[in-house]
Amino acid sequence: MTTRRSQTALTFTDEAFAESMQASLDLVEERLLKAVDTDQPLLRQSGSHLIRAGGKRFRPMLTLACAHLGDPNRPNILEASVGLELTHLATLYHDDVMDEALMRRGAPSANARWDNSVAILTGDYLFSQAAQIMSELGTEAVRLQAATFARLVRGQINETMPRPDGIDAVEWHLEILSEKTGSLIATCAKFGAWLSGADERTIATAEEFGEVIGVAFQIADDIIDITSDSSGKTPGTDLLEGIPTLAVLYALAGGEEQDARLRELVAGPVAEEDLPEALALLRGSKAIGQAKATLHQYQERARTLAESLPEGHAQKALVDICDYMIERDA
Repeated sequence: MTTRRSQTALTFTDEAFAESMQASLDLVEERLLKAVDTDQPLLRQSGSHLIRAGGKRFRPMLTLACAHLGDPNRPNILEASVGLELTHLATLYHDDVMDEALMRRGAPSANARWDNSVAILTGDYLFSQAAQIMSELGTEAVRLQAATFARLVRGQINETMPRPDGIDAVEWHLEILSEKTGSLIATCAKFGAWLSGADERTIATAEEFGEVIGVAFQIADDIIDITSDSSGKTPGTDLLEGIPTLAVLYALAGGEEQDARLRELVAGPVAEEDLPEALALLRGSKAIGQAKATLHQYQERARTLAESLPEGHAQKALVDICDYMIERDA
């Protein structure tokens, strides 16, 4: 069985820590492929599809990093990081069906390569594998994963529903991001700190850091999807689906006369023939700057949380993550 070494632009300032982290992530990669090494040929192929496509492996990396807030050699830390990444991968299969996405991580999405049924069932299988791992870690691990999954699904559903009356559009959007993206990343950080034996205050701070940096990552991804032609996904997917990202919400709220055409285009799903124009107008609008300003607020909040943690490898790693976020957005 061959494995693909996880790739990420994130580097840690402590070289010895970085080498140790990469060695652990390579083990995660092996365990992920082992989890889908079933005797059912199609399921083995579809289940390993996104694993082999690569990815940042940010969630297991965060679990492993936060384990250094206590004793990183305590049991079950690696297993938890694998289970949480399987949970994340499962959501990607379902997301691509909902979005009718054609690409994921630079490769054809599972629903495009096979069909929606195969993609949904593969996601279900990955969820079951994740749940099995969590059951071996104890009832508290199962409870935490289940509570996180409930938040994740609630956020995903809220994204598809009309915004309730009386709630600010940006505030509602950021709450959705906290649930559908930040919740799982927060749980990854919490598992690392908790399983390492860190004290309750440290665990709570790590969890809050995870949620804040998770929202920041999603905002950054949404901005990159607008501003870059090489993000691994078809640019403007959310525009085509009529899903308002932060930049779109700022554009809709703006009153500048020169942006009237932009507001007209992004008020609902953008027609495929209008997508190049919508992307060009959005890239040149004030809305992108406003979205980046909000992103920077989350980045700074995350950095403050990281710097409040006990000094050591984990604190330095989380600060490095915040610096990476700034460089990624530059």
